[in-house]
Parts: sequence; C-alpha cells; structure tokens
Amino acid sequence: MLAALVERWRPETHTFVLPISEVTVTLEDVAHIFGLPIDGEPVSGWTDSSSEFVQSQGIAIFGREPSVSHNAKSYIKLGWVRRIRDAEPLDTEESIRRYVRCQIFCLLGSTLFTDKSTAYAHAKYPPRQR
Repeated sequence: MLAALVERWRPETHTFVLPISEVTVTLEDVAHIFGLPIDGEPVSGWTDSSSEFVQSQGIAIFGREPSVSHNAKSYIKLGWVRRIRDAEPLDTEESIRRYVRCQIFCLLGSTLFTDKSTAYAHAKYPPRQR
C-alpha cells in the first residue's frame, strides 16, 4: 500500500492522486493518527541539551539511563532504544507505554528527523510524560 501511495504522490500539488479524486494529509489527520493537539500555543524555543537533562529525561521516559553519543552529548543511540523496546515484556500498562515511547522515538529519529549517521537521534524528540 505504501508503494502505491508513493507512486501516486504529486509533489507539485502535495496530494495523492487516486482513482476517485485527489487527497492530502491534513492537520486533522495528524491529530487523529498521533493523538497530538492541533490547537493552542505553538511549541518553539530552545531545548535543554545538557548531559544532566538527557540522563534525567532518559530515565523518566525509557526507565533507564540512556546511551548517548560521545561526540554530541545531546544525541541518544537509536540501537539502545530499540533494544529497550524489544526487551519490554508488555505485561503492564507502564511497560506498554514505555514500548510505545521507544517506538515513537525510533520513528522520529530514524524517519522524520534523521541525521547523517541514522544511528542517533536528538534528545529533544522523546515523547514527554503526561
């Protein structure tokens, strides 16, 4: 299905041309798919990328201290996140949430906001706890 959509994408109009009509992904679609709010104040500004912040966020979000890049302390290794995700037992609500947070972080770091190495993602991308 993905290959079919890629073939039907028209970059000049930012739409998918389907046999029935043209369609596009809207902000409302994003809200339904990801459960993200589309109203309210925009998210902007600087993020804290200190080692202490990265470590504390890693423990809060992934349940353990993250493995960061030695060159850039604000980048978390995607392989480490994948190992955590794959080791989750999925037997409690918290372990399911941790699995989903890991999956979202991997998606953001490897698909949407990739760097040249594709092995690291910036620490500002982990989903925040609510």
